[in-house]
Amino acid sequence: MVSLPGGEFMMGNDQGNADEAPAHKVVISAFLIDKYEVTHELFTKAQLPNPSHWQDSPKKPVERVRWRDAKQYCNERSLLEGLKLCYDEKTADWDCDYAANGYRLPTEAEWEYACRAGGGGPYDFGQPDKLRQYSWFADNAGEKTHAVGEKKPNRWGVFDLYGNVSEWCEDVYSPTYYQDSPTVDPHGPASPGKDVKRVMRGGSWLDDPYVLRSGNRNLGSPALLSGNVGLRVARTLN
Repeated sequence: MVSLPGGEFMMGNDQGNADEAPAHKVVISAFLIDKYEVTHELFTKAQLPNPSHWQDSPKKPVERVRWRDAKQYCNERSLLEGLKLCYDEKTADWDCDYAANGYRLPTEAEWEYACRAGGGGPYDFGQPDKLRQYSWFADNAGEKTHAVGEKKPNRWGVFDLYGNVSEWCEDVYSPTYYQDSPTVDPHGPASPGKDVKRVMRGGSWLDDPYVLRSGNRNLGSPALLSGNVGLRVARTLN
């Protein structure tokens, strides 16, 4: 995992999609995030059935993972390492204890903070003409996933934040959340009940550069099974 310092950044984008506005100041506490997307090797180590379409390399990111299955993985990995579970499996949405030291999905704000790596543009490396050096996406992926870590990391040493597979976040999705979200460590809006959608970030092997931008927001049903959706996990620093 990579230890990221706490800090302040501008989240969102006034020139992007409507749900990215307004750009607003957010303060993030220090946290840990996986250097790589969760691979087949790590997922099966947690003794969970691998739902992925592409299983030709243990170093490829796991995909076709539902949001609840991603949380199950977090708890199982925490158990393997003797950490306090973040997710309460007895609650309907597997409520998250952010004070626990176990694994969890990153919040949307944490994900974007990690992706921007101290920068303010759509890509931490600058112009999109460099994207092939950092990402597997529609132009170079050949319509499939690739082993993690084959492209360059961002400035903070995190790989594949752009492309390969989209990554589940903890947050409920709301297109208007940025209008009144908290300034410090936002965790997303409360669950509205039925038909709730969850945030996904990062774009994937089938997406174009616009979707891969650091501020772009994606969403999906928690029950979604897709060959371009996986996960990366985080931990609270206590």
